Amino acid sequence: MGDDSEWMKLPADQKCEHKVWKARLHGYEEVLKLFPTICDEKSQEWGKYIGIIKKFVTDSNAVAQLKGLEAALAYIENAHVASRTAGEVVSGVVSKVFNQPKARAKELGKEICLMYIEIEKAEAVQEELLKGLDNKNPKITVTCVETIRKALSDFGPKVVTLKPVVKVLPKLFESREKAVRDEAKLLAIEVYRWIREAVRPGLQNINSILLKELEEEWAKLPSSAPRQSRFLRSQQDLKAKHEQQQQQLKEAGGGGGDEADGGDDEDDAPPVDPYEHMEPVEILSKLPKDFYDKLEAKKWQERKEALDALEALVKNPRIESGDFGELVRALNKVVGKDSNVMLVTLAAKCIAGLATGLRTKFGTYAGHVVPTILEKFKEKKPLVVQALQEAIDAAFLSTTLQNLSESVLSVMDNKNPSIKQQTSLFLSRSFRRCTAATLPKSLLKPFCVALLKHVNDSAAEVRDAAFEALGTAMKVLGERAVNPFLADLDKLKTDRIKECADKVELAGGKAGAAAAAAGKEKPPPKPPTAPPKKAPAPAPATTKKAKPTAAGGGAKKSVAKKAEAKETVEVELSLEVCEEKAAAVLPASCVQLLDSANWKERLASMEEFLKAVDCMERSEMPCQALLRMLAKKPGWKETNFQVNQLKVRVVAAVAQRGSFSKTSALAVMDALVEKIGDAKCGAKAKEALSAIAEACSLPWTAEQAVSVAFVQKNPKIQAETLSWLTTAIKEFGFAGINVKSFINNVKTALGASNPAVRTAAISLLGVMFLYMGAALRMFFEDEKAALLAQIDSEFEKMKGQSAPAPIRGCSQRSAGDLAADEAEGSDEQEGGAGDVVDLFPRVDISDKITSETVAKIGDKNWKIRKEGLDEAAAVVSEAKFIKPNLGDLPLALKGRLSDVNKILVMQSLALLQQIATGMGPALKQHIKGLGFPIITVLADSKVAVRASALTTLNAWVEQTGVKDWLEGEELAEELKKENPLLRQELLGWLAEKLPTLRSVPSDLALCVLPLYACLEDRNADVRKKAQEALPTFMMHLGFDKMNKATVKLKTASKDPVSAMLEKARTLMPAKPAAPAKSAPTKSAVATKLPAAGSTKPQPSQVEHEAPEPKKVKPGPGDKTKRRSQELNKSASSMDGSFNDSKNSSGGKGVKRKSAPGKKPAGKAAAEEDKSGPLFILVSNGKEQRIKDEKSLKVLKWNFQIPREEYIEQLKAQMTPCVAKWLLEELFHSDFHQHIKAVGAMIEHLEGEKEVAKGCLDLILKWFTLRFFDTNTSVLMKALEYLKLLFTALSKEDYHLSDHEAVAFVPYLVLKMGESKDVVRKDVRAIMAMLCKVYPASKLFPFLMDGTKSKNSKQRTECLEELGSLISSFGMAVSQQHGGKSLKEIAVHIGDRDTSVRNAALNTVVMAYNACGEQVYKLIGNLNEKDLSMLEERIKRSAKAPAAAAAAKPAPEKTRRNSIRKPVHEEAPKVSVPEPQALPSVPEEFKLDLAQFEDDDMGEVALPDLIQHNLDVLQEHTPVPEFRPRPLPSHYDDQQGSTDSTVNFVLTQMASTDMNTSIQALSQLDEVLRREGKAEVMVGHVDQFLTVVLMQLRRLSNHMADDQLPRHDIFRLYSCLLGTMLSLMAVDPVREASAVVLKDLTHALILLMLDPRLEKGEDGPQLIRSVHVLLNQLLQKADQTNMLSAVIVELKEILATPVSSAFADMVLKCHWRLIKFLPEKIDQINLDRVLMDIHNTMKSFPRSKLSQKSDMPQRTIKTLLHSLCRLVGPRILNHLTLIENKKESELETYLKKVTNDKDAAHSKKSRTNETLDEIFKKIVSTENSKEGLTKLLLFKKKNPHTDLSAYLKKLPTHLQGLVETGLKAVDEQKETRARSQAPASDPGSVGHSQPSQALPTPSSSAALHTPAYFQERLQILRQRWGQENTTQGDQAPEDARPSPSALPSKPMVGSSMELLQSKLSQLQEARELIRREAAPQTSSAPQSSDAPQTSSAPAGPRGPPANLTDLMMRLERIKANKT
Repeated sequence: MGDDSEWMKLPADQKCEHKVWKARLHGYEEVLKLFPTICDEKSQEWGKYIGIIKKFVTDSNAVAQLKGLEAALAYIENAHVASRTAGEVVSGVVSKVFNQPKARAKELGKEICLMYIEIEKAEAVQEELLKGLDNKNPKITVTCVETIRKALSDFGPKVVTLKPVVKVLPKLFESREKAVRDEAKLLAIEVYRWIREAVRPGLQNINSILLKELEEEWAKLPSSAPRQSRFLRSQQDLKAKHEQQQQQLKEAGGGGGDEADGGDDEDDAPPVDPYEHMEPVEILSKLPKDFYDKLEAKKWQERKEALDALEALVKNPRIESGDFGELVRALNKVVGKDSNVMLVTLAAKCIAGLATGLRTKFGTYAGHVVPTILEKFKEKKPLVVQALQEAIDAAFLSTTLQNLSESVLSVMDNKNPSIKQQTSLFLSRSFRRCTAATLPKSLLKPFCVALLKHVNDSAAEVRDAAFEALGTAMKVLGERAVNPFLADLDKLKTDRIKECADKVELAGGKAGAAAAAAGKEKPPPKPPTAPPKKAPAPAPATTKKAKPTAAGGGAKKSVAKKAEAKETVEVELSLEVCEEKAAAVLPASCVQLLDSANWKERLASMEEFLKAVDCMERSEMPCQALLRMLAKKPGWKETNFQVNQLKVRVVAAVAQRGSFSKTSALAVMDALVEKIGDAKCGAKAKEALSAIAEACSLPWTAEQAVSVAFVQKNPKIQAETLSWLTTAIKEFGFAGINVKSFINNVKTALGASNPAVRTAAISLLGVMFLYMGAALRMFFEDEKAALLAQIDSEFEKMKGQSAPAPIRGCSQRSAGDLAADEAEGSDEQEGGAGDVVDLFPRVDISDKITSETVAKIGDKNWKIRKEGLDEAAAVVSEAKFIKPNLGDLPLALKGRLSDVNKILVMQSLALLQQIATGMGPALKQHIKGLGFPIITVLADSKVAVRASALTTLNAWVEQTGVKDWLEGEELAEELKKENPLLRQELLGWLAEKLPTLRSVPSDLALCVLPLYACLEDRNADVRKKAQEALPTFMMHLGFDKMNKATVKLKTASKDPVSAMLEKARTLMPAKPAAPAKSAPTKSAVATKLPAAGSTKPQPSQVEHEAPEPKKVKPGPGDKTKRRSQELNKSASSMDGSFNDSKNSSGGKGVKRKSAPGKKPAGKAAAEEDKSGPLFILVSNGKEQRIKDEKSLKVLKWNFQIPREEYIEQLKAQMTPCVAKWLLEELFHSDFHQHIKAVGAMIEHLEGEKEVAKGCLDLILKWFTLRFFDTNTSVLMKALEYLKLLFTALSKEDYHLSDHEAVAFVPYLVLKMGESKDVVRKDVRAIMAMLCKVYPASKLFPFLMDGTKSKNSKQRTECLEELGSLISSFGMAVSQQHGGKSLKEIAVHIGDRDTSVRNAALNTVVMAYNACGEQVYKLIGNLNEKDLSMLEERIKRSAKAPAAAAAAKPAPEKTRRNSIRKPVHEEAPKVSVPEPQALPSVPEEFKLDLAQFEDDDMGEVALPDLIQHNLDVLQEHTPVPEFRPRPLPSHYDDQQGSTDSTVNFVLTQMASTDMNTSIQALSQLDEVLRREGKAEVMVGHVDQFLTVVLMQLRRLSNHMADDQLPRHDIFRLYSCLLGTMLSLMAVDPVREASAVVLKDLTHALILLMLDPRLEKGEDGPQLIRSVHVLLNQLLQKADQTNMLSAVIVELKEILATPVSSAFADMVLKCHWRLIKFLPEKIDQINLDRVLMDIHNTMKSFPRSKLSQKSDMPQRTIKTLLHSLCRLVGPRILNHLTLIENKKESELETYLKKVTNDKDAAHSKKSRTNETLDEIFKKIVSTENSKEGLTKLLLFKKKNPHTDLSAYLKKLPTHLQGLVETGLKAVDEQKETRARSQAPASDPGSVGHSQPSQALPTPSSSAALHTPAYFQERLQILRQRWGQENTTQGDQAPEDARPSPSALPSKPMVGSSMELLQSKLSQLQEARELIRREAAPQTSSAPQSSDAPQTSSAPAGPRGPPANLTDLMMRLERIKANKT
């Protein structure tokens, strides 16, 4: 190119692709400068270079390539889309850069690879580099090795996967090129630097000299661990930490820096496990063949030889998993029973080696060897003890302490001191490897109890070991966790334990332990840094507390110890001190009059008392003194109930407002319990007890109250106390309840004679059942049957309910205590339901499971095996609750799970269920040994076996939890098995269980690759289950981790799996929230949050705010209110702490001191801030939020009750969009601020409409939070704003997006059930407005979901709203919800609530008005009562015009529909959903009513009109223009799409206006007839046919209306049929579903048989068109769907009576489809067809069908015969969809047909050939007589042969003739039989023969039809000369011989003579008919009931003529329109 000016003008991206290298060079230089300047990482500029970036690095010109490499590096470093190019760019670098001679190019290539690794594409880079190692060019190989080494050095092994690198090292060492070998050596050194000895196994086979050189180099490496020097983008926090450490080292300098560096290195070094990089070794096959024989040998030398061989094998560091059960049992036997200690030592070493090599896979066997090893510790020889210690320690590492706890605890009571010592030492070593999570209190408690016994042991070594174990536990968990168990230990022993704790070195090393200790010592110095003003607050409480006394002796021991550790109890005061303290705070007159003799004075005194208590501050209130003053004479024996009520109220007030202690509570406990049975004071007494429970904890209060109540003799006191406790448990929760004592009291109550006490006890049990579950019943199994039935009934009521979250709690506990409790976790609540399992006495059944029983279970005879299982089941059943030690039973049961006899498998599963129920949570240790074999049973082919296995699996999981099943590789191994049944069952189980977990073990990641394999499984069910499970896996593992795993897939599998991952990402469920905590906990945390900042609240403020939550006492019904207040409080407190941190401390103090109602000092500044706009428009803000929510970067707005994270998320999203002051008010804790904020939003609505649209989703989300408030003022203000907002949006033609609607509408639907009418009224108005801004069809599903609510008001409102939508928009509004909507609505007709029933009835009536009688089909089956109610309502419903109804004054409820209609009443004629023309009428066209009123009517003068262009209005005059709702703004890019156009046309087709529908049909027909345009209907066929069905039903209703013109109706009929015929000619028709085809066939047959069509002029032509259409439909539709449709239709005509003509047409459709079978058998899904036939035969077996016509049965059999003939015996393989094949006769029939087909073929063929010849002669004119003679002779020889099939093929007149002759033969045979009888009367025969010769209609089933009698009548008329036989149209019927024509003589010679004479007459008549009727047959239309030779329902020939005529009609219609 001569001139550079041409390419100089091109943009940079085009220069980079130019042919001229100078242009490319120039382009590279430009983009190199451009890339660093692009600030927005998501700029569109980056996308331009995605496709060409590879060309940058592969440029053919060396100079340009160098610059291109620099540009590519800049692109990768800055572009967010660069990761997409990793594979192709690195591949180009390897092939085109690493072979360059220039060092600069290679360096840039390496840097590009490292940069890709930095942006998280390490897998792709490593894959390409490893491919480069196979390149023949050594330069490329060397550079690839260098790059891998550099990447490993910089990023470490966590980023660079070492396993494939170690694999390729031996190959590199074998290279011929020295450079490659040298570089490989450096790489090996680098690998060793990171993973040390783990690299050795992979290099054992290399050259010994080379290995020696490597070892020398390895020895030179420093011992300190290396550290990562370069970090990924996601590791920037680690990078900052690294830089900070480097900076500190520089500042520190000196020699100490190296030490610190080394320490940091150790902390930050990635923990590399060499085990992961080792190849597993399979050892089972390498065992000597006689290993087990030698191990059993009598000579110890042979046994030692076997063990030596095994020891050599188990030295492999990693052993491949397998079935080691037999080997472990053998070793266990040696350890336990061998007398030679040397062999015991060897066996122990082998066990240790196995456990080390298998790791977690050895956990299955750990439970078997640990008890034996512990027992063997009785050996004192050091070598044996050391080997046993190594073995038990290795076994412990393979499992958990929880699984071994039972075995360890059982040994700790052993008398042998050595065993006790070694057990304690084992616990000490185990505790060191535990954490607070793996050593919970529930596990620590029994260990501590056992170790405390050892502490007092006589043997010193046992005591020392126990001290060490307890000290280790204290080191791990802290003193706070262990001290409660040491309460009874003296100080010396406690100090010894603490001393041991200080010496303990945990698994993390000294540094870790010291850091932990330092961490624990940091909090105490904090209080002195707080201001001194905070100290006086708790001072009064501490001054009034002293050492604990025995007052709480009746409380549960564990709870009491816990309480003693945390709080002190007041000393009991004397009466004098109480009077003195009370006099100091009470008025003098009050104290004096307390014991007055006048009750009025005592009443006045108590009123003053109560007022004084209400005014006291918490710190000034002497609680014990005040309560003891209430006992002053007359005390609690007061006779006046008013005084007593005040006393009880005083107790409640003191408990709520004062520093209340248990001593104070005991002072009034007896009196309160006594008063609880008082009718007038009982309610107040219960409130007082609840207040005490809130102050002193419910467990203690309840135990005291119940113990006092059951001492009383008054049964009412007992009943009311139990009733209070029932309510209190619901409010406070079940934590800490002493279940044992309660159960004893409940048993006492159940045995009471008073029924009220028993009833109260049963109610209490019902509440306890919610927390304890079905295990509670076991305590009462010995009760009487009648009482047990009542208990079961109560439990049944509670099933399905969840325990309510506690809403009250202990008010005394500080925020610090609560935070500490939260840190301790759920173990703090041990006394409740978690202790239920410990209450049952458990039995050790290991002795009862004898070796004989185990041998029986393993016997070869299945009967003996069954006997053994029965014995084991009896043992378990007798014990009920068992210990986890089962002896050898687990291994025996494992073998039975794979038994050939399926009955034994199911029996074994049932036994495992028993074991699960009896063993409880201790079952965990058997998961590996018995649990996973249960999963294996899921592969069984029997459905019943799989179902039983799944039930057993769930029973185990119920006891063990799911997490333990996810640990290890066992689950992944099960998924790898290529059994489709196992995979689909297991995946379905995982999909059900995983969403319930909040966290899962990391081993779940091992299941990812097997899951991907299931996604591509050949079995469709497996693929479906895998797709369902995919989102649940992603919920725990995350998208990124699962996406990275796709790297290991094959190339062909990556793309489909990645697509499925993207889809699953959108469906990923949210993790379940943390368990709900009590309300006080939340409030405590909420109040604690502001203190976390620099704010310093004053004591006065703390004291003032503390009682504030007590103003309104929450009850059971205030749960929601309390939650919402806490949420607001927590949100506002966090907001406050955030804002306060920005202000000075002085300002904060002023702000805190101000009263809640007053304005702050900075009022003027705040008002200045409020002057700006409320909302700020953020560019693309809404789109970004939608994108973030779809990509799951934020929480989806979906919750039952808003949690804190949702509130915080919304606040963060609103921060950039909302003014600061408004944001503070929106999220303020005071509801008054909310009202102010909403008021400001109302004021600014008009001015900021456009900006509000940009953040409309946030506004609506904030208002959904207000829906959960119970403050009516806020709610009404919110609804007022929403009404104004939606009004403004509708005027602006704005439409809600789905994102906005989903976040708002469901919560608005919830408020439809509000109890207040005024709220519901506003919600109804908003719902009506929503129809204007959101499609009604999309609103419909939300309302359907609302009908499922438990709130009857909400159901009523939703049903009424649904009726309104159906009334306004027709049934098309429910299309998105499918055909199930009316069924779900009709269910509510039987609702208990009257209003719900009426609403449901009205809604169905609306649907009836829209679609007519079809509604009965849509609502499904109703019971007779509901159906009669519906029919009555339909009869009474009047279809009055909406205008007339609106004109009459009616209350609000009767005018709901008119209010809710989205269109104005001025346009009732427009039937489209939402015409938008009328609402937007300009002001010039509106009437000014004031002008009319002011006018005196003197003279009428027309005002001057403004001139406007009225052409637009005139266009709408003939037919109202169909103006659908404009699409939302975010759908603008789809307005021109094909789908939206088709949807628009289909919407017009559904219009009630005929002209609109015809116009739409014409447009669609024109498109379908164009070549290549028919594809627009893909995906819309069902929708189109549904609209056609709706129009056909509507036209059927119009036919009954005489006022409508028939011409229009027939015109629309023609258009519908013509368009459907056009559709039949294109491929998309095969998309039609079976349901739609069934409805369409039904409708077309009804239309064909409609007698009203024949009356019209175009009726016959229309019927012929329907014939043609139905024929085309049967041919062109999908044959599987079509067959299913007609089979279901056949089933329906059998179920409901229909006309014979309709039934005949359905049968003809069947026959027509049977005719098509040979051609289309390959297209048919036989499984589905046979499933439909099975359902039909199941509903109508042969016994039922025999009562009906036999034609349906014969039709089904014909279909089955045809399928068997075409498919053969293979048809039995297509019964897979049928679960229970025995429910119908289908399988039996198919087997019979396939089996008998060959045997009967020859016989049938001969018979058929004979009959074919006979009937051919009968039909022929010449040989009719001969054929008839042969037929009668054949019938005599073969009387049982069925001739019906042949008779049907004959013409009707011949059928009657032949049947008469055959009947005569039968009658003659009967006559001869009677005449030969000895007792017969000779005269009776002659008299009876005439009647026998002339059969009556009842004598033959074939003569029951009216045609038979008509035929007889015509023949009789002909015989007597009353009928003209020469007419052509009557000749065939007149010529038919009648049975009555037989001679009436007593005897006849032969029936053959009669038949031959009549046959001759018939031949003459037929010839005459043929001659006269020949000219007429071609033109005469075929009658619907005329005999047809074809079984097809099609009409006469010549469909093309009919179709042409129809097309011409359509063209004329279009011409008229235009």
